[in-house]
Amino acid sequence: MKKLITSASLLLLSFATFGQGLSSKKGHAILPEAKDWSISFDAVPFLDYAFDKTRIFSNTAPSSAAKALNFQTPMTIVGKYMIDENTAYRAKARFGINRTSKDTLVNKVGSTTGETVTDNIKESGFALSLSAGIQHYRGKGRLRGFYGAEGMLGISKNGSKSYEYGNPIAANNPGVRTLKDTKGMTFSIGIRGFIGAEYFFAPKMSVGAEFGYGISLTTTGQGTKEQEEWDNGVITRTTKTGGGSSFNLDVDNANSAITFSIYF
Repeated sequence: MKKLITSASLLLLSFATFGQGLSSKKGHAILPEAKDWSISFDAVPFLDYAFDKTRIFSNTAPSSAAKALNFQTPMTIVGKYMIDENTAYRAKARFGINRTSKDTLVNKVGSTTGETVTDNIKESGFALSLSAGIQHYRGKGRLRGFYGAEGMLGISKNGSKSYEYGNPIAANNPGVRTLKDTKGMTFSIGIRGFIGAEYFFAPKMSVGAEFGYGISLTTTGQGTKEQEEWDNGVITRTTKTGGGSSFNLDVDNANSAITFSIYF
């Protein structure tokens, strides 16, 4: 944390040499204007890269985390639309689908020649999250405070698995094994207020920090598990698996500690 604060302070001080005016030497506006869009990133890797002493004073390569900017919020696009010079709509969006398949070679039951068959596991999931709110700016210089509120909605279902076996269950291959493990759907909803500041070190480019206080509710529905076993024949059973819920009311830091934003 001490290193992060020091790096951020050095960055702001270095950019102060650009001057205190609200336009660049070429006459470009420093602050965002009405109808401008923005996208934000996690600034920490950028700061690490800019102030990595091992990179500057030795031949040691920077860490992989310092090679590129990351998402401001993990795996989520964060952006704003300026209504006017002091007000912006802000939004966050994520939609992801994952599918994996893994094959494993196992010995064929009853084979005396080392013959193998294939077991397969497939895993799937998806995540959708949306957030929308409004942000108000205060101040007229390069350093601008802001505050506002936003609502959040999320739907996800991750970790569901299906199994295929090369060896059929039978008298010479008894036991209990899972065919499908389907997870319940997770729903989340919340609202938060936030406050922070941005410093515009170059035309329509800023570093900033934000903190918030919010309330959220998350619920996960029941899932199902399908299993088969041998009992003088193949028996298939389906059972329910537990869900759950959580409630939170607390200070949060939903965005990265320090962010880098570009307006265009």
